[in-house]
Amino acid sequence: MNSALHPERTSAAEALHRQPSSGGGARDWFALALLMFPVLLVAVDNTALTFALPAIARSLDPSGVQLLWIVDAYALVLAGLLVAMGSLGDRIGRRRLLLVGISGFAAVSAASAFAPTAEWLIAGRAAMGFFGAMLMPSTLSLIRNIFRESGRRRLAVAIWAAGFSGGAALGPIFGGWLVEHFWWGAVLLVAVPIMLPPLVFGRFLIPESKDPSPGRVDGASIALSMLTMVPVVYGIKELATHGPGVQSLGVLAFGLAMGLVFVRRQRALASPLLDLSLFKNRVFSTAITANVLALFSYNGFILFLAQHLQLLEGMSPSESGTAMLPALTAMVVAGLLVVPLVRKIRPGFVVAAGLALSATGYALVAFGDHDTGPTALLAALLILALGVGSAETISNDLILGSVPAEKSGAAAAISETGYEVGSLLGTAILGSILTASYQQHLSLPEAVGGTVPAASADQARETLAGAVELAGSLPAPVAEGLTAAARAAFDSGVHITAAIALVLMAGASVLAAVVLRRVPRAK
Repeated sequence: MNSALHPERTSAAEALHRQPSSGGGARDWFALALLMFPVLLVAVDNTALTFALPAIARSLDPSGVQLLWIVDAYALVLAGLLVAMGSLGDRIGRRRLLLVGISGFAAVSAASAFAPTAEWLIAGRAAMGFFGAMLMPSTLSLIRNIFRESGRRRLAVAIWAAGFSGGAALGPIFGGWLVEHFWWGAVLLVAVPIMLPPLVFGRFLIPESKDPSPGRVDGASIALSMLTMVPVVYGIKELATHGPGVQSLGVLAFGLAMGLVFVRRQRALASPLLDLSLFKNRVFSTAITANVLALFSYNGFILFLAQHLQLLEGMSPSESGTAMLPALTAMVVAGLLVVPLVRKIRPGFVVAAGLALSATGYALVAFGDHDTGPTALLAALLILALGVGSAETISNDLILGSVPAEKSGAAAAISETGYEVGSLLGTAILGSILTASYQQHLSLPEAVGGTVPAASADQARETLAGAVELAGSLPAPVAEGLTAAARAAFDSGVHITAAIALVLMAGASVLAAVVLRRVPRAK
């Protein structure tokens, strides 16, 4: 039950925190500014590390499996703990959990920056996932409780989303610059100065909030949530990467079985870890579905575009990040501009229009010509970013506004889980389809087979990067033929993945327009 309607159930300390500050709520905006630091860090970390992988490979000499785990360990632990941490924040206090997460994330990042071995770095990335799971649900649920008036909350959520998008935009540029001028560990070490402001001032400026009647923490539910999310995410990733197999299907089946046990336990508990009744709210469930599909498609696009710009257009990591910056800036701006728009247009139609705009961007890629340089692809990214930015801002506000304030931690955790799962699956599934299409359609020139060892030719057949690297060691005419063949094979996969994303975005747009059409305009 909403504590705002039952103040007798709210602690005196929490009530004091919720009093408006002098200066018309200036303290609320200072609190929001502090919450942006962990948001920016997590967003930057997600994209910056990708550009540090070549340097990590040269420094630590990891195996191919270890290199994958350096990336995946963080995402798997994070996805597995988001629901548990969101619910834990509701129980023990969201600010308290945020400050613990900030301290742990900064300390582990600093230790990982100087990792002497790949095993050390993998363990560090897993620990970063543990503390990172405390950050994002805490920031979003704190916003829900700090900004209780819908108009101010909507603007705060837009700024939160802008920080997340802005961090993603800065990641490639910032990460590339750090690696080029320092060493790969600087990408992780930068967490320390970024986390200092909220760690120093957060206790004084960020008000504490929690569920006034939280119930006990159920350790078995936390374990079951981990045993559900980690195997499911890992199994789907393995299935998409290597195809059906005993390992991938077995792990996936185990995760789904644990999920059924988890659901049954939540229904039986008086104070469940995850309130499944939240999903009965059509606004809540539809907004989350729209977010998952948007992130699924968007991350698949970024994966393809980063390869195209660096391998086919010859850009450096920082140059490719800079080329994408206008579109990612547009995403931030779009998220802020739609805030006043929902006072005139129903939010469901704004979400639907944003998703339809994203579908338009994918249509340009699916049916366009990619041989004329990067301009057309960057224009498609711009349209896509405008759509995703506007849709996600409003859908996130709908998610938070559709649940009671005391359940905001659980709602934020579910939303963040959708973010992580959508992003991970977009990279895994669309990336795997892209790779499979490349391998199927690549036809090596006859000259290559006669001039290079079989192992090198096989490397070219595996990935676009392998083909481009091989072309650099061949005579000019042969290299040009190999590059043209690789470009054609890669583009075949791009058309397929863009068509899939187009269908998903169009379907999500229709779903939002139908289900959310009765949500009233903002006041």
